[in-house]
Amino acid sequence: MNAIVRCVLLLAAVLGAAGPSSAQIGLPRLPVPGVPLPPLPTPDLSLPLPRALGEVQPLLSSVRTRANDLLQRYPRQVERDPRGAPVVSAVILALSPDEQALQRALARGYRIQSDATLQPLGDRVVTLLVPSGVSTRRALRDLRAADSAGSYDFDHLFVSMQSAAPHDVGNAPTTNALPAAVDVRVGLIDGGVDAAHSVFATRPPQVSGCDGKPVASEHGTAVASLFVGRAPEFHGAAPGAQLVAVDVYCETAAPGGRVRDIVVALAELMAANVRVINMSVVGPDNAVLAAVVRKVVAQSIVIVAASGNDGPNAAPLYPAAYPGVVAVTAVDAQEKVLIEASGGDHVRFAAPGADMLAAALGGKYAAVRGTSYASPLVAGLLARMLAREDAIGVDQVVQQLAATAEPAGARRGRRQSYGLVGMDLRTDPVQFAGRPAPR
Repeated sequence: MNAIVRCVLLLAAVLGAAGPSSAQIGLPRLPVPGVPLPPLPTPDLSLPLPRALGEVQPLLSSVRTRANDLLQRYPRQVERDPRGAPVVSAVILALSPDEQALQRALARGYRIQSDATLQPLGDRVVTLLVPSGVSTRRALRDLRAADSAGSYDFDHLFVSMQSAAPHDVGNAPTTNALPAAVDVRVGLIDGGVDAAHSVFATRPPQVSGCDGKPVASEHGTAVASLFVGRAPEFHGAAPGAQLVAVDVYCETAAPGGRVRDIVVALAELMAANVRVINMSVVGPDNAVLAAVVRKVVAQSIVIVAASGNDGPNAAPLYPAAYPGVVAVTAVDAQEKVLIEASGGDHVRFAAPGADMLAAALGGKYAAVRGTSYASPLVAGLLARMLAREDAIGVDQVVQQLAATAEPAGARRGRRQSYGLVGMDLRTDPVQFAGRPAPR
């Protein structure tokens, strides 16, 4: 049979097996005159789509889905960049702009929306409002041309990821003893954290962001619990570590996840003397974010980031793909890389990201799925190692964790092999705290 026809039929089978979804493609059956069609085999959903087809149309795209959602919710505040990623309309972000170039821009009608110095980095980050009648794309081109020494880019809107809605499993039975606390300071950039949840009772997180009014979110609470949670019935990878959590979403009338707020959060966490920062957010390459990430990593702070849920053939997402960032993908209870998990040569580790529990709002627990939830487990393991050896460097601690890892991915049909860690940290929803989970 023609190889192209076989690839199309295989793609149709994979998408059909996954169930109806707005992110999937409906393909018509293709008649082939004179050639009988054999029964299609049951697809192995742990395998990637054929590369050629996957590059034309990814299985799903969190960035594009985010753009569609934001354009519907905030039609006057959001637009797309040339790659289709969501950005704040009529806004340009500048890092360390030349003062004379900035004054010339103001003389041409640009206005300063916000102006802050990133302490302790010392860099100035300025948000510029574009003059009426000038497109955001043209404004970026003009500002870059006028100031080659500064870093200018769109104010991209990054995605806080989960590949499935949390499934509530209720309250937990209390049967286990508290695990030993880990004495280390760590940071989180995400949605808000429910600091009142019992999983944080022994050491509540320090929460900030949103002009002093962070808003607890399901995603941020779940990620934080997997990072530092410490309770008799549940614990994270670095239980009881002192968490500084910065909310960059805020649940306000304006879209959240702005690069402006993410770089301010990175500087805040650096000033708070954290050793590890977890970022379960994704977006496109951004010149301002890249520059700040590079400077934070240079200060021997470990940044751990989720690879994303755009599928194995998707282009790399950021900040996970930046040099020096520890990128993490996710596996299920059978150690299979999730079908939606992004991969690539930049991904260093795999950890549990499905068939597992995390804290939820209202003092409850929920089953979660996605690379978002694998990332804090790796971040916590690295933090735990740093707490034992204060003088150890970033490269050394990553190498030490890699030495404990098992291979995952390639032996199950993936092109890349990742170091699998943290399988013992997964809390099974079926046997929650040693007994069937409440329904």
